[in-house]
Amino acid sequence: MKLIKVAIAGFGSIGQGVARVIDMEQDFFKSNSYDVRVVAISDSKSSIVNKDGLDIKKCLETKKATRRLSDDNRTSLEIIKEEEFDILIEATPTDIETGGSGLENMKEALKRKIHVITSNKGPLTVAFGELTETAKQNGCELKYEATVGGAMPVINLMREMMAGNKINSIRGIFNGTCNYILTRMYEEKSSYEDILTEAMELGIAETDPSYDVDGIDTACKVVILANSIFGMNKTIKDVKITGITKITYEALEMGAKEDKTIKLIGEVTREGKLLVEPKLVPLGHPLAVSGTLNVAAINTNLAGEITVTGKGAGSIETASAVLSDLLYVLKKNY
Repeated sequence: MKLIKVAIAGFGSIGQGVARVIDMEQDFFKSNSYDVRVVAISDSKSSIVNKDGLDIKKCLETKKATRRLSDDNRTSLEIIKEEEFDILIEATPTDIETGGSGLENMKEALKRKIHVITSNKGPLTVAFGELTETAKQNGCELKYEATVGGAMPVINLMREMMAGNKINSIRGIFNGTCNYILTRMYEEKSSYEDILTEAMELGIAETDPSYDVDGIDTACKVVILANSIFGMNKTIKDVKITGITKITYEALEMGAKEDKTIKLIGEVTREGKLLVEPKLVPLGHPLAVSGTLNVAAINTNLAGEITVTGKGAGSIETASAVLSDLLYVLKKNY
């Protein structure tokens, strides 16, 4: 039985979902001869460490009751520098301006030859080349399936399962909040403002929804796809972005008369086109999914167009993508 020590940086919705999934899958790990233990967790205010493995349920209960993990005030970066573990799961909040604490956490871990799995788009949007090169130099894995499409398998599908295909373009719906708003506007014959309010009340949209509705979140995912699949060196500044804030019910109604709907589409092509904008999509087309679903249409030279659909958000759903990366790292390295 191989002992694998894991640290989680960031203990919000995603970090807690990851911890729950690791706790839920203990029998599976053991059946594959892995003893996976979470030995350190950090949030924005505190950390908790136990070299023999933390009680996940107790950590979740403490966080809910006190909004802290313990009296240990060390930051996630200090934990990475001072504690011993094999894999870092980086789930701190996204910062697309500087990469935030997530970028520093990932760089430090890779320099210490610690494998990194992340759900954090910010560092990959700001410093993809630097991070991948640092991982390569230190013989580490850098895995990030959870950064694009949540539970929907996109990156690993293209890089591994479709390795024999030349990918020409990727386009899709990569933000469930925008897709929900556009779907409900037409269903309810309502304005953008009314449905945005509904989405915020349901927790589908953030208190400050601009990151989603202005197309920034989708643009981050387009950048990650451009760099990871096509080997580009792009940042969000290279993406032409138009959000959904100007879409009206009347525009959706006009589209419906032509058997079309409006969707916020992110697109990247082999030729270097990076675009986020609302587009008319024929009803019945694979990209015309509704609600909070995400979808990616991958155009290839051999297989034609392959479409993948799934839940793009949710703590457990996103944690499932983190789990797939964790299993990849375990099987390849231990």
